[in-house]
Amino acid sequence: MPPPSTSAPPTSAPSSDATTQKQQRIQSAQDQKDQRSQQASQASPEAQPAPGPGRSEPAPPLPRQHLAKPGHEADMQLAPKYQAPHYRGSGKLEGFSALITGGDSGIGRAVAVLFAREGADVAIAYLCEHDDAEQTRKLVEAEGRRCITLSGDVKDASFCVDAVRQVVKAFGKLNVLVNNAAFQEHAASLEDLTEERFDETFRTNIYGYFHMAKAALPHLQRGDSIINTGSVTGLKGSKELLDYSATKGAIHAFTKALAHNLADQGIRVNAVAPGPVWTPLNPADKSPEDIAKFGQQTHLGRPAQPEEISPAYVFLAAPCCSSYITGTVLPITGTAGDGA
Repeated sequence: MPPPSTSAPPTSAPSSDATTQKQQRIQSAQDQKDQRSQQASQASPEAQPAPGPGRSEPAPPLPRQHLAKPGHEADMQLAPKYQAPHYRGSGKLEGFSALITGGDSGIGRAVAVLFAREGADVAIAYLCEHDDAEQTRKLVEAEGRRCITLSGDVKDASFCVDAVRQVVKAFGKLNVLVNNAAFQEHAASLEDLTEERFDETFRTNIYGYFHMAKAALPHLQRGDSIINTGSVTGLKGSKELLDYSATKGAIHAFTKALAHNLADQGIRVNAVAPGPVWTPLNPADKSPEDIAKFGQQTHLGRPAQPEEISPAYVFLAAPCCSSYITGTVLPITGTAGDGA
């Protein structure tokens, strides 16, 4: 019998040693590029966060400040930007009447200003931040529109019914409800999250939306809308905001389901899901050390200003812009790839 043949690699195939040497050459070339890049990075100025409209924006490190709840915008060392001087109104909401919960400060205040600039009368519901509410009223009236302020707790269904009644009495109708009031308090672990805290978060953030939507519904007509404030935490979760994230996820689902439920009535329901925004909500939750770094993890390297979020609410409220949009959760997170 002929001796058994032995297999050998084809002469055209590279040997293991040659492959190893080739890969090491590739690695070495990349290592040298990485080293040069690192040296250049160390020698160059630190990268600057992406700017806002027509100017640079405050970026980390932010003031190390901790506010007592519910957080007064008037007490913030670095005032949020809400007046949107770059935004020109064009009558998109002319003759509309809007109710904004949490409208005294932050995103709610910025939305109130732009709604008024677009021609709407605005009612703002708030808990107890009377100084902030008064300032927002003045801002709305400076835009040439009427404004009423309503102090109360959205956890209370009777307050929500009365608030809507007062809006309709003052303005004759209600066209847009913006559910925006929220409670947020971090907890390092599930063991730290008490039932009392869990209940407060859910009753404010989701029960409040439910109560207000139910109170508003009898007064809404075809073409009117509800806009809910969700959050990137409802899309991605947040390590230390277990209950808050859960409520925001519930708000997103509530938005989609209610949009389906009200579609045959011609009432649109949508949500905006912001990422980090410079409002009193966050320094009233985070420690001074954490707030100094607030927003730096986003791709744009900073938190949004309220005036960068508010145009989305105009878009979703105005039939001329969004008459064919309902059940949408619109992420505005400063980071690519975040979506509903």
